[in-house]
Amino acid sequence: MVEVRVADTERAREDAFAVRRTVFVEEQGVDEELEYDDHDETAVHFVAYDDREPIGAARLREYEAGGGKVERVAALESRRAEGVGRALMEALERRAIDSGFAALKLHAQTRAADFYRSLGYERRGTEFEEAGIPHVEMRKSLA
Repeated sequence: MVEVRVADTERAREDAFAVRRTVFVEEQGVDEELEYDDHDETAVHFVAYDDREPIGAARLREYEAGGGKVERVAALESRRAEGVGRALMEALERRAIDSGFAALKLHAQTRAADFYRSLGYERRGTEFEEAGIPHVEMRKSLA
């Protein structure tokens, strides 16, 4: 069973970062200098566990008054068909609402856009490249 927690301890943050390293740096070839940034210091991090094994991660940060940005959503490849991403997004959205955010935006890898659409996110604008990977901006109202 998947359990999502706010990564509010050093160990939990290390678990979230380890998932991100596996998915983005090792699997997708994202430069480690791009994967970790100044926002890691202020964002709220989430980590998904199966028992004690970290299997997913995400982060949430404020990008404008009343608006949050979803970033670094990742699930280990072997666990992607098990609802890990959905569980992460549900926990993240609950936290966003509790934080007073009226809307969320994210930059979805184009191959993941249908997943976010199934959660109520709408595509905005045209495709662009981020870290060498095609993305689209998506938004969702929480009101």
